[in-house]
Amino acid sequence: MASVKLYTTAWCPYCHAAKALLDSKEVEYQEIPIRKGSEEWSELIAQTRMFTVPQIFIDEELVGGFDELRQLDRSGRLDRLLGIGDTA
Repeated sequence: MASVKLYTTAWCPYCHAAKALLDSKEVEYQEIPIRKGSEEWSELIAQTRMFTVPQIFIDEELVGGFDELRQLDRSGRLDRLLGIGDTA
């Protein structure tokens, strides 16, 4: 199974939606809660050049935010990236 990491904030509805989608697939993920102005926030911006959350990584590859995660799911590519389901 793939390694999944999410940068999130507690107040972000898209963060909650991304976690719910991954939870529905019974995928384990590392959640990194961040605060604006924190060291983690600065690291995220340096790594992604994005100022929004969630930012989602699958096997160290930036997927993007919830919209991109949902698109991957709707296209059927998410399960393959995660290494779950029928990957044949």
